[in-house]
Amino acid sequence: MKFKELSIPGLFEIDLFHAEDHRGSFTKTFNKEWFQKHGLDFDFDESFFSINTKGVIRGMHFQLPPHDHSKLVYATHGRILDVVLDIRKDSPTFGMFASIEISHENHKAIYMPKGVAHGFCCLSDATMVYMTSTMHHMESDSGIKWDSFGLSWPVKEPIISDRDQGFDSFSDTKSPF
Repeated sequence: MKFKELSIPGLFEIDLFHAEDHRGSFTKTFNKEWFQKHGLDFDFDESFFSINTKGVIRGMHFQLPPHDHSKLVYATHGRILDVVLDIRKDSPTFGMFASIEISHENHKAIYMPKGVAHGFCCLSDATMVYMTSTMHHMESDSGIKWDSFGLSWPVKEPIISDRDQGFDSFSDTKSPF
């Protein structure tokens, strides 16, 4: 596994260990020692997966403290553009975003720290896995409107939930971080 810190402090692109032969393939998605070596939170409390169709945009989601969490995300099928927006008021990259293509073919994952909003756009049908350091807490679930922080999403007619359409814009959001 190779870890590369991206432009937002604490945000890492991870090249997952992958092996392939005539039988199929094998991918290691987590290794406690490697996370520990890079100073990352590796105590995951919950795991989810979502199945998505091409053109779906989900986000930009986060959980309010004290239920905020760090997160590890990767694809078991398909391709996405994964997007992270820094909403930590004291961060030098507050209001900035980073994006990375994640797919089952490029064997990448993304690790995000607490205090960021997360979303993605499906470039194909895709299955995403999320591991979080806290359990989902419905009353702490929050977000920022997907099209309000300057990213030009790579889809012309996105499929977006009513919930995600209803979030406040970035400029109207009072960050809890």
